Amino acid sequence: AAQKREAAKAVLLDAIAPLRRGLDATEEDAAAVEAAAQALERLNPTPKALASDLINGKWELLYTTSGGILGRSKPTFLRPSGPIFQTIDAPCLRARNRESAPLWNTVSADLRPMSASKVAVQFDEFGLFGGLVKIKAPPSAKGELDTTFLDEEIRVSRGDKGNLFVLRMVDRDAKP
Repeated sequence: AAQKREAAKAVLLDAIAPLRRGLDATEEDAAAVEAAAQALERLNPTPKALASDLINGKWELLYTTSGGILGRSKPTFLRPSGPIFQTIDAPCLRARNRESAPLWNTVSADLRPMSASKVAVQFDEFGLFGGLVKIKAPPSAKGELDTTFLDEEIRVSRGDKGNLFVLRMVDRDAKP
């Protein structure tokens, strides 16, 4: 099972490697990534993601289908050009997303378990320009996130709006 998982991970990581987090993905690329993600999800070793310590820490976003996160509607110079991170603290039910260059925006959120792998996400504060400007999030700033694959290295999640997220662990000890 571990060999199959490693092979499936390699297929997914190879498929997303040239796609600039999904910004450069064609329909064919997106279909190939979706198929690779589904193959990996079928081999999920951690079905109870929220109860696992593996979910905690700082994750780097490698790929997403979310146009909002990719900044598709923004002028190119305002799109996130550096890494995008998500830090999770499941025991405290907190998360923080952070863009790097050029804007260094952040958003923090409360998490509410819905199942062993799924949380409701209620965003509470947006930080613009590295937190220089803080804005309270409206009650409508919410969503759901289901962790469909989790191991020591890779996390695959799916949002309630149909978006796919592939992330890599970068700092197991980080807190939001």
